[in-house]
Amino acid sequence: MPGSKKGFSVVEVVVILLVLGVIGAAGGLYFNGRGDDDQNSNRENATPTPTTATESDAVHAGRQLANNNCSGEGVTSLLSHAPMDPNDFSIVIPYGLMIGGHVTPIDHQYFSPVDYQSQPDAYPVYAMGDATIVDIGTRPRPFGEEYRIVFSVSCTYLYYYDLVTSLTDDVKTAYDEWIQNKDQGARLSFLVKAGQQIGNIGGQTLDFAVWDTTKPLTGFVVPEHYSAESWKIYTADPLDYYTDELKERILSRYVRKVEPISGKIDYDVDGRLIGTWFLQGTNGYAGAEGYTGGDYWGGHLSFAPNLYVPDWFEISIGDFNGEAKQFVTTANSPQPSEVTTATGLVKYELADLVYMSNGQAWDQNSLVDDLSVQAGSYRPGCALVQMTGDREIKFETFANVACSSVLSFTEAAKVYTR
Repeated sequence: MPGSKKGFSVVEVVVILLVLGVIGAAGGLYFNGRGDDDQNSNRENATPTPTTATESDAVHAGRQLANNNCSGEGVTSLLSHAPMDPNDFSIVIPYGLMIGGHVTPIDHQYFSPVDYQSQPDAYPVYAMGDATIVDIGTRPRPFGEEYRIVFSVSCTYLYYYDLVTSLTDDVKTAYDEWIQNKDQGARLSFLVKAGQQIGNIGGQTLDFAVWDTTKPLTGFVVPEHYSAESWKIYTADPLDYYTDELKERILSRYVRKVEPISGKIDYDVDGRLIGTWFLQGTNGYAGAEGYTGGDYWGGHLSFAPNLYVPDWFEISIGDFNGEAKQFVTTANSPQPSEVTTATGLVKYELADLVYMSNGQAWDQNSLVDDLSVQAGSYRPGCALVQMTGDREIKFETFANVACSSVLSFTEAAKVYTR
């Protein structure tokens, strides 16, 4: 992510190489006064504002996501064109990745480029379906700017891209005119057709998700905790919105083989450890200003299945010795879905995650059919957790200490809630 970074550039891939020993791609959120899944997310206007007394909650939410600039309801047409040419992307990374500051399962997919060494603007980006561009946000990068683009198909059905490295001339002109007149109440309203080029990308992933406000996710115990990113609970399976031809084409680039095959982000189960938790007093997903852990995700904590091999769970920690980190456990047990208040104190020996395919480490950017996960040789420490209530846990990590040497919590233990 939820928050500023939306994908991975060449430098970030090198970092992943150093940490995981494999070549990776991932990342996501929002920017320019709208939100951003990285470091500097500005989460304003989180609560939808009804425009009429008779509109449904779904339309209210959709209008907010569309800057109150949409029409119609429902799935009025299907997406029919891939966002990138077939030869320009290698795999589709599913929903649910956890990496770095993306401590909670990520709410967008990634179209992973065939070449992370490419220059910005190397690959054209296309509209996936007939729609209206209703919002464009910008984020500064060393090469210039990159763009987050929201497309409204109807008031309850939208899709978006992020990390687009440039806009086509016509889209850029519409964007510039909107910015110039925004203070006077102007709205961005640029019609596009399926297959129309709207920009370019290069050197990083293309972020993508579908939002359907008629189908809010049911796997968050307290959905209101995610109001800082008002689109998150409406994340929908893209396959349900594709034409048959596009669905077949995109599925050919899926590595995940387990249903839901597009991935999942909402794993909470009331009274169980599985899912996402927030440091007590840090305002849910939004985080708290001045939190000593640094960025807003410092108070996030997730016990969630791996995005490709969900039989393995990960512990994603917003503040592990001052950094956001993700680990598997050496025993992959006990499963968070089985931990309750009756379980008592649980010790997890932390380890790095290693992907394997055909007896070799997977490069995370090629199609494979036999993907597996195992605990690597790196042992960064021990995590202690205990459910002290159905919606409260006590949690503490011990860097560079084996669990055999840890007897109980110390005064440094923290309380997380949801």
